[in-house]
Amino acid sequence: MAYNEQLADRVRELLFDREDVTEKEMFSGICFMVDDKMCICVSGTELLCRIGAEKVDIELEKGSCRNMMNNGRLMKDYVYVEDTAFDNQKKLKYWVELCLEFNPMAKSSKKKMKN
Repeated sequence: MAYNEQLADRVRELLFDREDVTEKEMFSGICFMVDDKMCICVSGTELLCRIGAEKVDIELEKGSCRNMMNNGRLMKDYVYVEDTAFDNQKKLKYWVELCLEFNPMAKSSKKKMKN
């Protein structure tokens, strides 16, 4: 699995004080799950950010990210962010905070156990 380990460490640093974070390999990278929901993912040298459709529209206008497509389908709550948009810790913190802000509203894809 090829992803930027240093970037993953930078994300870990910003999430270290949370007790509800787990890591999972997916989307060709390492994803940080918050409250059992995909929050932010390091994929290659980019970030995959789950920020919600409203914020997606705002951030796309700024030009530092692109829509996420999955099997030809637009994933409306997600964007891929290019590395120039988080080339310092302050910029990375901005993206992590956008993801954390949306996380309580995000739907969990975790399968529920049937009794």
